[in-house]
Amino acid sequence: MDNDRIDQIIDKHHGEASSLIQVLLEIQSENHWLPKEVLERVSEKLHVPLTRILYIATFYKAFSLVPKGRHEVHVCVGTACHVRGATRVLDTVQDTIGIKPGETDADLKFSLETVNCLGCCALGPVLEVDGKTYGNMGPSKTADVIKNYE
Repeated sequence: MDNDRIDQIIDKHHGEASSLIQVLLEIQSENHWLPKEVLERVSEKLHVPLTRILYIATFYKAFSLVPKGRHEVHVCVGTACHVRGATRVLDTVQDTIGIKPGETDADLKFSLETVNCLGCCALGPVLEVDGKTYGNMGPSKTADVIKNYE
């Protein structure tokens, strides 16, 4: 991400330090992660210490300091999904894309995370890809969904 684009995002929020989280969210949304050079630029432009920005970026799960894949896959492993077979769904995702939770594949196509709840327990087990929710998942249905993103 170049400095001009970072500056545009900051200027949209009038360069106010109070908009730090929103600025980081927009950068994360476009870039899929927060490189150190980007955080340094935000620190300089918003006059917020880099240590404060790093604290915020590591506190909130929405932020990543390592590259993420173009497609973010979340598998719910909360109680309702777990008892309905979330483990089989997770195994299928891992087998299909070849990574474990917390990892990103080598070509930056997929990142995989487990979550404790996606807020739609009646649809369990639930899979989410790029914010789109898929419910009542089983292994074959899961493989079909993932293949649509390859």
